[in-house]
Amino acid sequence: MSFSSVGRTKVAAHLFLLLLNIIVLALSTRVNLYQDFFCTPILDFGDETAYVPAPVVADRFPFILSIITFVVLGLMTLVDFCSNNSYTGRAQFEIGVFSILSIFWMAFNAFSSSRWSSVPLSCGGIPSEYPDVLQWCHELTALRVLVWFEWLTFFFTLVLTLRYAITESNRGNKHIFKMPLSRYDPSLRSDAANNNLAVDYGYGHNDFSAYGKLN
Repeated sequence: MSFSSVGRTKVAAHLFLLLLNIIVLALSTRVNLYQDFFCTPILDFGDETAYVPAPVVADRFPFILSIITFVVLGLMTLVDFCSNNSYTGRAQFEIGVFSILSIFWMAFNAFSSSRWSSVPLSCGGIPSEYPDVLQWCHELTALRVLVWFEWLTFFFTLVLTLRYAITESNRGNKHIFKMPLSRYDPSLRSDAANNNLAVDYGYGHNDFSAYGKLN
């Protein structure tokens, strides 16, 4: 069964989130690599020593969280492509996962941003003789913006998915909670959706109909 029109939109949103998350993962990896994942850079600019405040824990959170997000969202998307009836693709499951990820991204971004406040947004104060430090500063600045953009994308995806699921359910399309969103079609009804589930799990149409008559 191919993706529905709603499903194609949902899958496109998930792929965009994966791409954005990969960018955040790459940036956070480079920022942490510059610090050897535990060191705070100490720079000597001429006559005086400048301590570049690098809040290591704040840098570590986007790195770890982007790995978790990549694994979770990547598996959900992969299963959605491989299975016509993946539970991980159903509205209630995606709403739950996106709610948890949104909360974690918001909480850790708030913590990291408070620690990053000691690092100036402008990298103009770093002499050009230190290209590695300049690159680290630019990458950290980009990371500070993108982690919040990723949270916003997760949050809006969550809100739109929740709103759409509630709207369709109120219209009587209860089968939205019984099949993956990638295969959901409002024109289907619960009986058709249930028949599809029976076929997907190896039960024939007649067997399922007989079961319904017994009840």
